[in-house]
Amino acid sequence: MKNFEFLHNITIGQYLPTGSAIHRLHPAVKMLAAGLLVAAIIISNDVSPICVSLLLSLIGIKLAKIPIRYALKGIRPAIPIIIFIAALQILFASQGESGRVFLETRIITITAGDFLIAAVTALRLVVLILIISLFTLCTDLKELTHGTEGLLKPLARIRFPVHELSMIITVTLRFLPILSDEAENLIKAQISRGADFGKGKMGLFKRVYRMLPLFVPLLILSLRRAESLALAMEARCYTGGKGRTRLVRFPFRKADIAGLIAACAAAGAIITINFSRLDNAIWVRFFT
Repeated sequence: MKNFEFLHNITIGQYLPTGSAIHRLHPAVKMLAAGLLVAAIIISNDVSPICVSLLLSLIGIKLAKIPIRYALKGIRPAIPIIIFIAALQILFASQGESGRVFLETRIITITAGDFLIAAVTALRLVVLILIISLFTLCTDLKELTHGTEGLLKPLARIRFPVHELSMIITVTLRFLPILSDEAENLIKAQISRGADFGKGKMGLFKRVYRMLPLFVPLLILSLRRAESLALAMEARCYTGGKGRTRLVRFPFRKADIAGLIAACAAAGAIITINFSRLDNAIWVRFFT
């Protein structure tokens, strides 16, 4: 049963209140900081800036008083996808640096540069998962809605549905652990009835094949959850953001300015290290 406990391995969408300084930051500042770091990581295409971003993400997790082991659990479900993408990069990437040739055919040529690109891609995905997990672990639902609406508020002048869009984004993020819990309950119910999802050799392929019929009941349960949420919102006379007031307000403090400056400095350092391009030859030799 432990192999099918998905909820314990998903950190994106979860909230872990620890009362840290990062938790107390303004939600808009946390969103901007996460966006800047994600943009810097996506732009980076070398090993050194990705390693720096990994170190910064681990420091942020430590400052947020979140157990490192708990944060790293979020990478576990994505390992097969990361390995698959890295393998595609090794087989089909053609922008690798010059280096030792491991395999050369008429169709595929694998060099040290291809392994470098695969390592950068895999590490980038790991860091992105950690950054997004850190953001959701430190941001409550009401904070996420408030921050999204605050950042998109200038669009309200052109009659853009800012409140509705922010509500959709927050509900989507919070639905991830709910769907994971529903999938876990479905699989455990099937196992209790004697279903076999594959064990031992070729277990991964058997699990994927046996899980395909679970998508239909999971979709039905998701639609029921969405309908229940819609009925609850209608019962509370929800009509959108027009005329709504906030019970909880988030004032902007000096610590928020310091946090935003620190995020800009971290993103700037990652981009600067990336465009310096001083380490390509060193890493290619490492893979040779």
